[in-house]
Amino acid sequence: MTRRSASVVVMTALGLILGALALTSAVPRSPNDFLGDAEQNAQQLVSQGRQIFRFDSFGDETFWTDQLGLNQVVASVTPRQALALGLKVDSDALPRNLVENIKHGRVNLDDPFVTVQLVKQNAVLGVIGSFNANGTLRSIGLSCALCHSTVDNSVTFGVGKRIDGLANRDLNVGAIVASVPNLQPIVDLLRLGPNPSLTTDDVKNVLLSWGPGKFDAELFLDGKAFQPDGRSAATLLPNARGLAGHNLHTWTGGWGTVTYWNAFVAVNELHGIGTFFDERLDNVDQFPIAARARLGHVSTDPDHDQVTSKLPALHFYQLALPAVTPRAGIDFDRAAAERGDALFSGKANCNSCHHEPLWTEPGWNQHSADELKIDSFQSDRSPGHAYRTMNLAGIFVRERGLFMLPENSGRFYHDGRFKTLLDTVKSYNLRFGLDLTDNEKTDLVEYLKSL
Repeated sequence: MTRRSASVVVMTALGLILGALALTSAVPRSPNDFLGDAEQNAQQLVSQGRQIFRFDSFGDETFWTDQLGLNQVVASVTPRQALALGLKVDSDALPRNLVENIKHGRVNLDDPFVTVQLVKQNAVLGVIGSFNANGTLRSIGLSCALCHSTVDNSVTFGVGKRIDGLANRDLNVGAIVASVPNLQPIVDLLRLGPNPSLTTDDVKNVLLSWGPGKFDAELFLDGKAFQPDGRSAATLLPNARGLAGHNLHTWTGGWGTVTYWNAFVAVNELHGIGTFFDERLDNVDQFPIAARARLGHVSTDPDHDQVTSKLPALHFYQLALPAVTPRAGIDFDRAAAERGDALFSGKANCNSCHHEPLWTEPGWNQHSADELKIDSFQSDRSPGHAYRTMNLAGIFVRERGLFMLPENSGRFYHDGRFKTLLDTVKSYNLRFGLDLTDNEKTDLVEYLKSL
C-alpha cells in the first residue's frame, strides 16, 4: 500500500469515528434521565462532603480573624507549641522530602515560619489559611476537621495520615481560643447569660478548664461553665463515624440529627456565614444567651449563605464514614469477648438500649437521667432534657488510646467521668444492681472492645 492510499484509509476511518460520535450526541436522552443515578449521586456527595469536611470554613474567617485575631496566634506559634495544643499535621499534604526531614528531626520545630508553611500546604487539620500575594498569612478559618479528625502518627506523634471522623482527643480547643488577642466578642456574648459582670480573665479561666478533647457548645447558649460539683461543664468531642441509621447524634437528647448539628455548629459555634433556625432557643429560662442573642433565628441572604448549600454533601459524607473495625487478638480477646456477648444481651441487659448492630435504639434513642440513675446536669441543658443512647461501635479506640496521648485515652460518658471501660461497667453494675462478678465485668469489657 502506498503512503497516499494509507493516508486515505486513516482519514476515512477518522471520518467514520467522528460521524458516529456526532450521531451518538444527536440521539435524544432517555426520558428517565432526569431521575438521575443513585450511585453517581452518592459518589459525588461523598467527594464534595469530604472536601467540605476537611477544608471549608463556611466564611468563619470574619469571626476568627477579623474579630478574634486567631491569624496572629497562628503566625506566632511554633510547630512544637501547635503540636502541644493537640493540632495535627497531615503528612500526605506535604512534599516527600519534608516528611523525611520531619521523621529524622531535621525540621526546626521552634520556628513559627514553619507553622505558617504547614498551614499554606493545607496540612494542619481544620486550620484553613489565606495568603497575600507575597506569601504572608492574611486570615485563618476553621473547618469540621479541626475537632473531628486526627492522624495515625506514622511520621511522628501528631504527624501522619489523616483519619476523618475520629475525634481529636488531644486537641485543647479552650486553650487555643483563650490565646487569641481579642476575646471581647466572646466576653460580650457570655455577658448575656447569668453572669453579666464576666471579665476577660473569667472567660479565659473557663476556656482553660475544658482541657484536651473537650468543648462546651452549650456554654454559648446558657452560660453554665461549671457543674454543681465544680467540674467543667464541657463534654468530650464526639466521633463522626458509624452514625448511619441513628436518629439523635449528640450526647444529650432532643437536639437533632447530624445535619442539624452541622448547621448549628457551622453558624453558631464556628460563626460561619449561614442560616440557622430553632425556636426552642427562644426559651430565655433554659437558654438565656441564645434567646437574647437570637441564635435560633440567624438568617443570611441565600446569595451570601456559605453553609446551607453544603449541608447535604457534608451530611452524606459523615454518614458514609464507617466505624473503626477492631482486630481479634490485637484490640480484644476473642474468647473473653464471646463470653461477654452472652452477658451483654443477658445478665448485664445492655442490649435493652444498645441494640445490635446499631448499638443504639432504632427510633427515639434518648432516656432521662432518672432512667440512667445519673445526674441531670448535662441533660437539662438540652431541649429533650435527656441523654442519648450512645453508639458503641469503635469504642476500643478510646480504651486502647489509639492515635492519642496516653493521658487522654479512655474517658467515657459525655463528660469523660469514667477513665476506663471497666470503670464504666462497674458503675452500671452498682447503679442497676447487676451482680456481675469480677470475671464477668472483664469479659463484658472485652466484648465492648470487639464492637
